[in-house]
Amino acid sequence: MKILVINAGSSSLKYQLIDMDTEKWIAKGNCERIGQEDGIFSHKTFDDRKLNKKVEMKNHTDAFQMVTAALTDSQAGVIKNLKEVSAIGHRVAQGGSIFHKSVRVTEKVLKDIESLIPLAPLHNGPELDGIRACQEVFGLDIPQCVVFDTSFHATMPPKAYMYAIPYEYYEKYKIRRYGFHGTSHRYVSKHCAHLMNQPLEDLKMITCHIGNGSSIAAIRSGKVIDTTMGLTPLDGFMMGTRSGSLDPSIVTFLMEKENLSPSEMNDILNKKSGMYGICGHSDDRDVTLAEADGDPRASLTHEMLTYQIAKYIGSYITALGGLDCLVFTAGLGENQAYLRRDVCAYLKYMGIKLDSRLNETTKGGKEGKISSEDSSVPVWIISTNEELIIARDTKQIVEQFQYASTEDKTVVDLEDI
Repeated sequence: MKILVINAGSSSLKYQLIDMDTEKWIAKGNCERIGQEDGIFSHKTFDDRKLNKKVEMKNHTDAFQMVTAALTDSQAGVIKNLKEVSAIGHRVAQGGSIFHKSVRVTEKVLKDIESLIPLAPLHNGPELDGIRACQEVFGLDIPQCVVFDTSFHATMPPKAYMYAIPYEYYEKYKIRRYGFHGTSHRYVSKHCAHLMNQPLEDLKMITCHIGNGSSIAAIRSGKVIDTTMGLTPLDGFMMGTRSGSLDPSIVTFLMEKENLSPSEMNDILNKKSGMYGICGHSDDRDVTLAEADGDPRASLTHEMLTYQIAKYIGSYITALGGLDCLVFTAGLGENQAYLRRDVCAYLKYMGIKLDSRLNETTKGGKEGKISSEDSSVPVWIISTNEELIIARDTKQIVEQFQYASTEDKTVVDLEDI
């Protein structure tokens, strides 16, 4: 079975074609700057054949046509025709309180995703456009499924997901903590338990997905009990351009002083804050170079980031009642040795120690334990694989759907994936 995994953004569309017999990708690529004249299309196969084009893609339908053409291309293709694609899996950011599991696409599911756009306007809208464009290009006969970033966090208890604002706003607008990066946290938690040769149900685990967007999850027995992102991906600790948590009065104070609209304030917090707001760089590689050149604000950025991460880890150890393993994943988590070193330095009081050599050399796709032999808690680097989680969910839904007779059965029990 070959499954196409789609991650659509407002002006981008990333894809992977995965052979589920081996669970290895056989082609992947990216459509960038959709809706602009200077669009970029890139495609790569498992055996390093490539296509790179500058091409205008007016909308997501055009982008999908580029994808299908590349997959079947005589020089860089990996399938003879689209009938070899058994199913398509989509990533959707916000499932709200409606979707706690991955589901097969139906018109009702699409309407429900549309109803959640107010909770994630920058994500659900473009992702919905991607699904409809995919239907237009591939047709309605090929099964499509959606996997939600929020669903893995649905196990949080009310004491963790409720905000201390008037309860009526939760009832009217569903304002609560939802969490994101769920597919990543789900993959690395289960994979780490496998590497430790221990049942996931026996472990208290903290997983740190740290990239341009970042979140941390506290996981007990395979279930999330708390996570840093909230109603939106803006919550938590500082990120590339996102502020993370802050005193809410800062928002109203700045809006009054700078005469800002809600939209302008939202733009500042999401696109002009975080690492970028402190030192002018949103890519940590640039921050690292600036720090090496003696930029004090770049140093401050790193100090703030590692301090904030360590504080969340400490609080989650308390929430879990202990810790059996600590996991770092995603771009910074997997590749920036300074970050793991400085975060874990705050945790020395509880006996967490890193092996400096392993911490420096385990990067670039490598994974494994980086803590010292006498560390009280093992520390791991796990390469996340969100696309594989989406493909696995899609495969199981498609295989089980043949036994379903109603739309109600499009929701599949995915506890064992």
